[in-house]
Amino acid sequence: MIRNLTSLLAGLVFGFGLALSGMTHPEKVLGFLDVAGKWNASLLFVLGGAVGVTLVTFRFILRLSKPVLAEHFFITKETKIDRPLILGATLFGIGWGISGYCPGPAIALIASPNWELLAFLPAAILGAVAEKFFELRAQKKSAEQLSRKVTQPGIPTDTPITESPSDSSCG
Repeated sequence: MIRNLTSLLAGLVFGFGLALSGMTHPEKVLGFLDVAGKWNASLLFVLGGAVGVTLVTFRFILRLSKPVLAEHFFITKETKIDRPLILGATLFGIGWGISGYCPGPAIALIASPNWELLAFLPAAILGAVAEKFFELRAQKKSAEQLSRKVTQPGIPTDTPITESPSDSSCG
């Protein structure tokens, strides 16, 4: 129960911060992203605040043996920059640049939806479902290839299997 209440409180504070900073207004976000045009640099303060808080708090948080409200930290083992990461980041950036919506502010705007949001949310959900589909397909293909290697004599099978980024992330 305490975890759920803490999650609710964190979500409310996050949503309030998004609204207060103006990130729920696509025109402000698009103005920030338009560095070649009429650039609105005010969101740099939001970015700077987030980076500053992270730099200070993560140092102390990661010294804990475990999180306060969980059994262990969920930190990805992935360190490589590969094609799926670049493709996903590119698609995310294109969608954010076209719409002015990022998933967090879009969810915060469910309380007062507009036509743009009603177009964005299904597209975001479709993107998340497609990502999971392709990830599962790749895992299945990898497992099939691994099982073929196991059945072939003389081929080592000590290839490490790591957790994918979406297995340990929030979304």
